[in-house]
Amino acid sequence: MSEKKPQTKVPPAYPLSPPKKEVPSASRLFPSGSTTVLAFDFGEKRIGVAVGDTTVRIAHPLTVIEAEDNATRFAAIQALVDEWRPGGLVIGLPMHQDGTEHAVSRLARRFANRLEGRFRVPVLLVDERLTSAAAQARLAESGVRAKKARGILDAAAAREILEAWFESDGARDRVL
Repeated sequence: MSEKKPQTKVPPAYPLSPPKKEVPSASRLFPSGSTTVLAFDFGEKRIGVAVGDTTVRIAHPLTVIEAEDNATRFAAIQALVDEWRPGGLVIGLPMHQDGTEHAVSRLARRFANRLEGRFRVPVLLVDERLTSAAAQARLAESGVRAKKARGILDAAAAREILEAWFESDGARDRVL
């Protein structure tokens, strides 16, 4: 008979990550079961759009809707919703540094309400403080020149909004 060698555990090559907080599944947040999320950086002249996935928690800048009239804006958003079939939408809520609402906050809330009514998907509002500054810094670090950054800054800010939502466990209560 062969002698059994005692088994020793080999330590992992990298330290183990701390246990993650339980994150609600997309199906709890978004009843459709879709894990795709569209995020919007609302502005009176432009709306930045990003797309992400709740499973992998990665966001990507998508496009900038450059239109001031609602018909054009909502037609562009309809096309994005038809293409991406999101389970939910995340809207940046402008806030002052002290946490009080910005003058554009009311317009962002109205925009969020319209999206929820029109597309019948859950809409979540996320504090967007410093997202434009973070997007600008990230673009500069990536070597994007200021002139080109102007055209994509709003989409990059929407990505920052979506990433902030992912980092907050994506479990914020709806604040509409």
